[in-house]
Amino acid sequence: MIRVINFFCFAASALACLALYQVSEQTRVTRLHLVSVHRQIADERQLAETLQAEWTRVSDPAQIERASQVSMAGDDKPAVVLASTNLLPRRGDNVVADAELRSASAVVATPDGAAQSGMAGN
Repeated sequence: MIRVINFFCFAASALACLALYQVSEQTRVTRLHLVSVHRQIADERQLAETLQAEWTRVSDPAQIERASQVSMAGDDKPAVVLASTNLLPRRGDNVVADAELRSASAVVATPDGAAQSGMAGN
């Protein structure tokens, strides 16, 4: 009888050791994952701070004015207004750089089935 009790006590202690090892291994893996997540959070915060500093510099009204003056200082080129995406050049098309584009009227279907022009004056 004593041997049976000793066997069950040994088996219980072996199972307890295996359970403890499994818990400690899960803790180790979770700790490594947590360190990785903390590192990613620190990197994201540093990136956010960098972007905030850049945005503060770029959104300064004086900086915007200087940038607009630099872009306006170049050659005066006429603005092109696209009224339709069909007017956009396709890849590989030979488009003349200073070609004038004409307005296109867009037709929009209304819920009652009638066609309506998308242009303001039509």
